Amino acid sequence: MSNSPVKLAGVHHVAYRCKDAKETVEFYERTLGMKFSKAFAEDHVPSTGAYDPYMHIFLEAGNGNVLAFFELPEQPDMDRDRNTPEWVQHLALKVASEDELVEAKAHLESLGLDVLGPTHHGIFKSIYFFDPNGHRVELAADIGTPEQYAELQRVSRAMLDEWSETKKAPRHAAWLHEIANAANAKAREAK
Repeated sequence: MSNSPVKLAGVHHVAYRCKDAKETVEFYERTLGMKFSKAFAEDHVPSTGAYDPYMHIFLEAGNGNVLAFFELPEQPDMDRDRNTPEWVQHLALKVASEDELVEAKAHLESLGLDVLGPTHHGIFKSIYFFDPNGHRVELAADIGTPEQYAELQRVSRAMLDEWSETKKAPRHAAWLHEIANAANAKAREAK
């Protein structure tokens, strides 16, 4: 539906702020096996010329995806958007299977991290934990069928349109939530 002349070739990198660049690199290497690939340190921001010393670090997240962080020692301490629930702003990374998701949870817990999940979302399952900067990290494994993904794609525009008018959850994909809610309730009962 877009008539934009822009032809994207993927995500170059996604950047977040961190409290300590070295601690952040070591955390992501230890917990998720990410490779530290490069760093830039400058006293002036290239795009604006403003004086604002920073360390910009890059970690490989697989398949050419890059996660980056900025340490900004002369800025006020970092914080989160207090008007947004902490579950909303997060970084979601993909794992190949449910088995890998379960293995990742065990590994993260063995490192002393509190891990929530797996949570069933109908077409994928996720676990959640926080990095040392307070960023919520999600690991997700796709579990949906081709038919489920096709149906969700088919109804997504209608859901968006209805939501924009009513600000209430449309019923177009109720089947998805019913699957997830039943699975999550069963998991809570098993505890």
